[in-house]
Amino acid sequence: MKDVYIYDAVRTPRGKGRADGSLHEVTALRLSTTALNAIKERNGLDGHAVEDVIWGNVTQVGEQGACLARSAVLASDLDESIPGLSVNRFCASGLEAVNLAANQVRGGAGDGYIAGGVESMSRVPMGSDGGAVAVDPSFTFDQYFVPQGIGADIIATEYGFSRDTADELAVESQRRAKAAWDDSRFSKSIVPVTDINGLTILDYDEFMRPGTDMQSLGALKPSFKDQGEVMPGFDKVALMKYPHLERINHIHHAGNSSGIVDGSAALLIGNKEFGERYGLKPRARIRSTAKIGSDPTIMLTGPIPVTEKILRESGMKINDIDLFEVNEAFASVVLRFEQAFGVDHEKVNVNGGSIAMGHPLGATGAIILGTLLDELERSDKETGLATLCIGSGMGAATIIERV
Repeated sequence: MKDVYIYDAVRTPRGKGRADGSLHEVTALRLSTTALNAIKERNGLDGHAVEDVIWGNVTQVGEQGACLARSAVLASDLDESIPGLSVNRFCASGLEAVNLAANQVRGGAGDGYIAGGVESMSRVPMGSDGGAVAVDPSFTFDQYFVPQGIGADIIATEYGFSRDTADELAVESQRRAKAAWDDSRFSKSIVPVTDINGLTILDYDEFMRPGTDMQSLGALKPSFKDQGEVMPGFDKVALMKYPHLERINHIHHAGNSSGIVDGSAALLIGNKEFGERYGLKPRARIRSTAKIGSDPTIMLTGPIPVTEKILRESGMKINDIDLFEVNEAFASVVLRFEQAFGVDHEKVNVNGGSIAMGHPLGATGAIILGTLLDELERSDKETGLATLCIGSGMGAATIIERV
């Protein structure tokens, strides 16, 4: 089994995922080629340089369908001899793409891969693929299906997180994201999105709201209260699954949940021979990867069992990890992770997260892994863990260590 290294990581800025967002006119295909071309140019890749491009995207329909990965290769400056594979593990698709590539290299199926993902949420709305998970009664009844936001509220209810605690985390995420941008902490990885004339369309994460405070968040109405209590009454479904709860405490709203945005990210993965061939210095070793299934109703607790699994399989303890990236799908997800492992918040999402900068579903896993790598280098730390909760009840994780 060969060691696997990260040689480079790039991402686009994240644009607001709506019609007035800066990236609304930019397709997922173009966002993908922006990242792929940056990897090629920055690392001097030519010909059949990598074995495959493994690309995550969640809503694989319309212009994001038909194996977007292969379309992106053909539309990019990469050689046409390189194939492409689209993967969907919901919110962890980008990280799963990296993990698949790493394990292919580890097992000897090629020396190098490009892996990452994309999502254009302004152009291809979340859920527009009409999957059975949310619409087929013969499936949803048996699984006690509730929307993700209600799952996040169940976590808050089950583990005792108040709205103020969730809002405090959200305010801190905004503060950290602004500080990171002001300090140019993302400059190594950000690739501006340009038009056909080379003019910049977007070169910063435009979803950020640095003026956010407890007062402004306190004025927001809970986003999932009506879904839960009125129509269609998902709280009743949840309480059938968790009868020990008297009621669901709805604490999540637009300000303490992840933002809907557009964006893409890519990492260059390879073994030692790959780096030597192109004169590249490895930045980190991918030490371990893991995935797991979890309770599909509460849905978003997967980071806990998958972290337990990856630590067990790698022979590590939680205190061996210097920094954590835990996707801020909802505030309660991060709060529960920190509670479960006793992790200091000063080690988690130190440059802000998806509450502040947004969550482009298929790309986020690759984005946070790149952010983790950049921060390990900046702060001179050694080991980091990235993990995400996943729709339908799953978790994915990756441990990296600087070389």
